[in-house]
Amino acid sequence: IVIDNSVLKISKIHLWKVVSFLSVFDLSEKMSNQIRLRLLPSTRCLFDEPVQLKVAGLRSRQVVTIKATSTDEREVVFGSSATYRADDGGEVDLNRDPSLNGSYVGVQPMGLLQSLKADTLHKYFFKNKALKPHVVKFSVHEQEADGRILAEETNERFLMGDGVSRDPIKEGNIRGVLFTPPEGPFPAVLDLGTFMSEKRACLLANKGFLVLTIAVFSDRQNMKEIHLDPFKEAVDFLRHHPKVGPVGVGIISRSKGTDIALSLAAFVPGVEALVWINGTSASVGTPLYYKKQQILSPLMFDFSKVITTKSGANLIKYATDDPLEEKNKGSLVPIERAKSQFLFVAAEDDLNWDSKDYMDEMVERLKRCGKENFETVFYPGAGHLLEPPYGPFCSSALHGMLSFSVVWGGEPRAHAAAEIHLWKKIQEFFRTHLRHTGCLHTH
Repeated sequence: IVIDNSVLKISKIHLWKVVSFLSVFDLSEKMSNQIRLRLLPSTRCLFDEPVQLKVAGLRSRQVVTIKATSTDEREVVFGSSATYRADDGGEVDLNRDPSLNGSYVGVQPMGLLQSLKADTLHKYFFKNKALKPHVVKFSVHEQEADGRILAEETNERFLMGDGVSRDPIKEGNIRGVLFTPPEGPFPAVLDLGTFMSEKRACLLANKGFLVLTIAVFSDRQNMKEIHLDPFKEAVDFLRHHPKVGPVGVGIISRSKGTDIALSLAAFVPGVEALVWINGTSASVGTPLYYKKQQILSPLMFDFSKVITTKSGANLIKYATDDPLEEKNKGSLVPIERAKSQFLFVAAEDDLNWDSKDYMDEMVERLKRCGKENFETVFYPGAGHLLEPPYGPFCSSALHGMLSFSVVWGGEPRAHAAAEIHLWKKIQEFFRTHLRHTGCLHTH
């Protein structure tokens, strides 16, 4: 061995140890350099698009752990992991191969994204702003020893597609964000969230809809009463927008937003199609006013019926009063007055309230009135927070209206499948009922 032009004499045993160390080190470095983690078809995609994760260059039948990490808008770190065994050719394909253990088991191609969790309980992954992508870092790790990284790749999941514009709207009483696809005209959709979120609205705009998103509550202090008038302004804003076709406006809502959506369909002209997701048939928690008069009384909560679970989150499904009791019938939204088409969506394991029961009650009421302007979708195993697909599943989190943590329900795999199916169903429903000859954009 030559060091600084000097010859160093060592024994044969020491020489063998040095050579062995160098050869093993070189082999391991070569191996790790040859290992590749690929995201197909690209490392950049839209939030609601799947990617295929493939690992190549492993040893035959090698066991590795694949991890995902992402930080939400509140700087909370979420992570997931799953263990895989390579095939005889040293490859792992998440579209084909089952996870042996970890955050999930079995074949779940997007399981690493859908099972992202924070270290602390009851955390919802906040990704509500459209301008920044959802960034996920994937890495492949040695199963043995120190679990060193063999390969890594970053997935940028954009909420806004090419050509879609984002415009904050402050007009009259409207406070929201408008997403407009290129060209036009387009069918118009009002996205009603309990609190402000841009995610679903801009993802719908990518599909060829002009979408205005507004919140039922602008902040957590203004919850004593709700006036329908500002929401009517939003409907009228969309109806008269120069890039909107003549058919009318669609509305999409979930949870507390559903009773406002139903009320718009019942009391305001121009609502053509309405998607109701895991909601109620009555004005829950707050009285509703329109043109300075109360039109619906509040359906209240009985907090003695709240059940605290082992995790510390509360089960509130049975705490809402029955809207069919005589004393509560003034809270029911008179949807039989509505001329719009309805898509009612209920999840079997919604633990926020009994969405299936509310849906059945509305369907029965419409049938009694001779109405056929509705269709229903029921998802076994899904929970309350049905959202656009491929986001992290959330089983419990802080309730925005009640200010304590609640369980939302849902079995992760069934819930993820429901989100994929529902997202396509929503687009088909709006295209069918908001269609006109000018709206030919089906992105």
